[in-house]
Amino acid sequence: MTDSPVALITGGGSGIGAAIARRLLDAGHRVAVTGRGEERLRGFARELGDPDGLLTIAGSAAEYDEVRSAVERTLKEFGRLDTVVANAGFATHDTVAEGEPAGWTEMVLTNVLGPALLVRASIDALKESRGRIVLVGSVAGFVNTPGNIYGATKWAVTGLAENTRRQVTQWGVGVTLIAPGRVETPFWDGLGSLPAGGLLTADQIADSVVWAIRQPEGVDVNTVVVRPIGQPN
Repeated sequence: MTDSPVALITGGGSGIGAAIARRLLDAGHRVAVTGRGEERLRGFARELGDPDGLLTIAGSAAEYDEVRSAVERTLKEFGRLDTVVANAGFATHDTVAEGEPAGWTEMVLTNVLGPALLVRASIDALKESRGRIVLVGSVAGFVNTPGNIYGATKWAVTGLAENTRRQVTQWGVGVTLIAPGRVETPFWDGLGSLPAGGLLTADQIADSVVWAIRQPEGVDVNTVVVRPIGQPN
């Protein structure tokens, strides 16, 4: 167990992050998950039977000291770090011309600054393990939609993934951007209902992440866009 790979996932207490954590635990990884809700993290751990290979860490993905502390705690607990997954993020579900600006700052900090902070905090450990950075973006980071502030943050993540790859590949570190289309997760809670049409499951997105992580040594899968059949945009 001490030689098994280690992953750190931000926003790992529910939705896609929790699904990734479950898949990696099932695959024999040790996993640390972060999230702002300590009770939600405890509930997630209890749901899985409080496995020895799971570490839960309460904290904000948008605060560097808390991100760095999460990395340090993961290394102290498990002794190594092979993969980081920047999954924490949310949408205010409004528009640039008609929305409420009060919510935009936290969204931009979480969705854009958060992944950058995770890269900065973990890169030394990932150099040592020749590991992988996974950024969870969105189809909204490739397709423009009217007034979409959330989409603008995901365009930034799309750019961050390639900018990061161009730097860290020289150190043997891989970078994968996973860009989901519509997924059935708590992401839609702010709208009060799920969107019409087919949706992917969080487990299906998690399968894509695990597939990218388990590529052979020397293979760097960089961009994976995953839509449900029937989603035209």
